[in-house]
Amino acid sequence: MLIAIPDVLDADDVARIRAIIDRADWVDGNVTSGAQSALAKRNQQLPEASAAAREAGAIVLEALGAAPLFVAAALPLKVFPPLFNRYAGGQAFGTHIDNAIRIQRGSDFRIRSDLSATLFLEPPEAYDGGELVIEDQFGVQSVKLPAGHMLLYPASSLHKVEPVTRGTRTASFFWVQSMVRDDGARRILFDLDQGVQSVAAVQGQGDAAVIRLTGVYHNLLRRWAEA
Repeated sequence: MLIAIPDVLDADDVARIRAIIDRADWVDGNVTSGAQSALAKRNQQLPEASAAAREAGAIVLEALGAAPLFVAAALPLKVFPPLFNRYAGGQAFGTHIDNAIRIQRGSDFRIRSDLSATLFLEPPEAYDGGELVIEDQFGVQSVKLPAGHMLLYPASSLHKVEPVTRGTRTASFFWVQSMVRDDGARRILFDLDQGVQSVAAVQGQGDAAVIRLTGVYHNLLRRWAEA
């Protein structure tokens, strides 16, 4: 499932994060790359353990907890601490698949990467190129979202970042381990959740059909979840 989630961050939160990360020291993006990704990756990144990454990442995590569309789509069990990267001067990230297991350096925290997320921190008109291109079951999707908007997609997807030929593309990226491992099952639950919300908006939460459908949702979640 590939889904764009609008307004995860408002303009003030984007400005707060940019004030933190823009003055920080950046390093070569391959500090977090696997062997295959290192051959394709050309960008800069905030060091994972830096104070700036932790401070800005805390803002992102707080916003995710208040984003009902993210919770409904991801059904998150664990979220990898958000990282930050930027591309400029022709930098790009060639086609790759994210590692199945992500381990936080210097700790025993690890997740299975079911979902990848890119949270855009730069207005799209401020740079040329930099599209996130994802190959999924519906074909090739090319995405470039407004600042504060996020793309959530299966970590098993082939994807790449096109060269940035003008300006700078700045973003946060991270991975999610879902309570529901199977992408198809998550899609069913998300569609059912959105349908229940639509019916409830018209009929009210106390409507018999809404109550029954809500029960179906939770019984499916109970069957599939690995909480």
